[in-house]
Amino acid sequence: MASLKSRLQHSIAPVALRSYLAEFISTFIYVFAAVGAAVSSRKNGGSDSSSSIEAMAKAFALTVGVFISANISGGHLNPAVTFGMAIGGHITLVMALLYWISQMLASLLACLVIKTMTVSQHVPIHTVPNEMTGFGAAILEGLMTFALVYTVFASSDPRRGVGAALGPLAVGLVVGANVLAMAPFTGASMNPAYSFGAALVGGTFRNQAVYWVGPFIGAALAAILYDNLLFPVAADSVSGGGVVGV
Repeated sequence: MASLKSRLQHSIAPVALRSYLAEFISTFIYVFAAVGAAVSSRKNGGSDSSSSIEAMAKAFALTVGVFISANISGGHLNPAVTFGMAIGGHITLVMALLYWISQMLASLLACLVIKTMTVSQHVPIHTVPNEMTGFGAAILEGLMTFALVYTVFASSDPRRGVGAALGPLAVGLVVGANVLAMAPFTGASMNPAYSFGAALVGGTFRNQAVYWVGPFIGAALAAILYDNLLFPVAADSVSGGGVVGV
């Protein structure tokens, strides 16, 4: 087992620094598009098609963000995905913490840019409807994040032979599907960094725990299920490879 010193050294190596930058850039692209689509929908009156617009924006932006950073940082763009990778042993805890910092800073900057450049338009935050409980919302966020992280594991596993372009597309599609299904209930965040940036700029952290606890539990379950039950490394008789990670 690597010592703490070697882990710390690895976390500040040039390849690691490039990973943090790649995560920052890709997360910024994703959150900028996601928040921008939400702001635009509300400015246009919040029509019935607003969920579809946000779903497409998130799916397109996430596909691009994962594609351009996959070979550098693994294309997480999401603290929950990073947490799942850490649970699965594909990234060290020290690097995971630095990934989270990069992702949250990128989200914060994206929200600030939108709020500033759109003449102080309100940045929509993720909220729980009055008819729902925080527990129920956390369960929904956890289930959606489970689907997302499981898709990330499956689409980035070299043993499955998924193409470099197909993997990011699958990740984008599952997020788009979840937004179409659950946006009216929880906002379909699936991304603690996105929720954090919007909440900080929006000025309220009400129900913020929903968008951390649910996704982290869902991500952990997806990592454990994929790596240990459904597609364990020991079951692979052809290759000893695992999920692509940092």
